[in-house]
Amino acid sequence: MSEASFVFGEKPIGIDSGQGVTVTDDSGNDYLDFGASYACTPLGHSHPTVTEAVQEQAAELTYVQGSYPVDVRSELYDRLAALAPGDCEKVWLCNSGTEANEAALKFARHATGRSKIVATMQAFHGRTMGALAATWKDEYKEGFGPLAGDVEFVPYGDREAMSEAVDEETAAVILEPIQGEGGVNPAPEGYLGHVRDVTADAGAAFIADEIQTGVGRTGDLWAVEGEGVTPDVVTAAKGIANGLPMGATMVRPWIAENAGNHGSTFSGGPVPCAAANATLETLVAEDLPGHAREVGAAFRESLEGLAAETDAIRDVRGRGLMVGVEVKTGANPVIGGMAMNHGILALPAGRTVVRFLPPLTVTEEHCQRVVDALESTL
Repeated sequence: MSEASFVFGEKPIGIDSGQGVTVTDDSGNDYLDFGASYACTPLGHSHPTVTEAVQEQAAELTYVQGSYPVDVRSELYDRLAALAPGDCEKVWLCNSGTEANEAALKFARHATGRSKIVATMQAFHGRTMGALAATWKDEYKEGFGPLAGDVEFVPYGDREAMSEAVDEETAAVILEPIQGEGGVNPAPEGYLGHVRDVTADAGAAFIADEIQTGVGRTGDLWAVEGEGVTPDVVTAAKGIANGLPMGATMVRPWIAENAGNHGSTFSGGPVPCAAANATLETLVAEDLPGHAREVGAAFRESLEGLAAETDAIRDVRGRGLMVGVEVKTGANPVIGGMAMNHGILALPAGRTVVRFLPPLTVTEEHCQRVVDALESTL
């Protein structure tokens, strides 16, 4: 299997270094990183606080498995419990988003004694066998079947379909508060609250996949907080350790008490835990969710202004610094043009949506540079 690369011209862009919101390729060209490697670096590249924490922890203790208490791991458990939505204060650590979702599905099935999972169309929850079964697009699944069964898909945002699907056989509903890979689709107003109500009535778990939306991305530390909703399970990863492999499954007590036996050799390694502690502490101390909310609103306003001036843009949507621009042409040519001609890195979300997931430290000036580059490219 070959290494994946971004190819915008005749050769791939090989990233050599990064600092703050900028990365530099192996030819010395700088790029404004408005993809942040799928939201993995909310503090930007090579953040000094995270770098220092990682170096100090690596010099002291690189790894010891979870049977032995380690201060840095215990600190992260306590920090996540304190920051989690509502009473989702029981935490299991892992190494990635798909692992966090695998754990969530296992915990929900064991806690309820049921097997049925309700997921949504256009959802993406990961590439391991359970998370993949709850992922919508067939292109991710081809050649890997049979996957874990008993998954039912309903249209995202459709309250009636959700009500009909959730019954006494349902273990859990899993969904993203804003769909990322599916096209940057925010949940309609009141939809998450409706899912909360129907799952509670059925005795099923509500799993909020905050792998991409969490850690301040949408203007709140967790996207569900913006809707005033407390799920039974919240999964997090990507930006939680500012680029180091770390995931977390945070659950309410009734799930934790009946979660069953689950584990992982590298769950809560000291070095990623040190990075996560430094990341979360900095995010909260500098109110980067609030910064994302303000800068993101100005960014979307500028993009909406551009959309009003051109018929090349169908829609602008998102929340905070999770923004999607639906274009009439394919997304990839636009992304390629912005990279090669303007030094802007962005991501696709489906065939026609240009996705922006910059570090939460970007400024309005950075955002205006992206708007200008998008206008020129279109």
